[in-house]
Amino acid sequence: MFLGEYQHSLDNKGRITIPARFREELGETFIVTKGLDNCLFVYPLSEWKTVEQNLKSLPFTRGDVRAFVRFFFAGACECETDKQGRILVPASLREYAGIDKEVVIIGVGNRVEIWSEQLWREYAQNAGASYEEISEKLVELGI
Repeated sequence: MFLGEYQHSLDNKGRITIPARFREELGETFIVTKGLDNCLFVYPLSEWKTVEQNLKSLPFTRGDVRAFVRFFFAGACECETDKQGRILVPASLREYAGIDKEVVIIGVGNRVEIWSEQLWREYAQNAGASYEEISEKLVELGI
């Protein structure tokens, strides 16, 4: 399970250091793709296969399903860390997530998310303001 929040910087070659606590669970090779809320999702291969199967089971005759699947898979790339624990984040993914220098890497249970520090702070501030309301809705759903 991925937990915690870490701050890192993008180097001048477009590389980000993955926290050591996450590297072991991610494995040697993992998937980085466009996530929701303008962040990047990082999945270990085992979890990626589960996500892939779930998406394949959706009805491809629906336009919204096709659009999401295209967006999600087209943005995906296979990554592995170098000896210093860094990954090269493709320019298209950096652009999508608004990553130019400072990043926040968070554990979200079954995946890791990589955020532009600015977007993460804005998101956290907005979500934090409605945290109690969100938790009440989750309780209503039985979570």
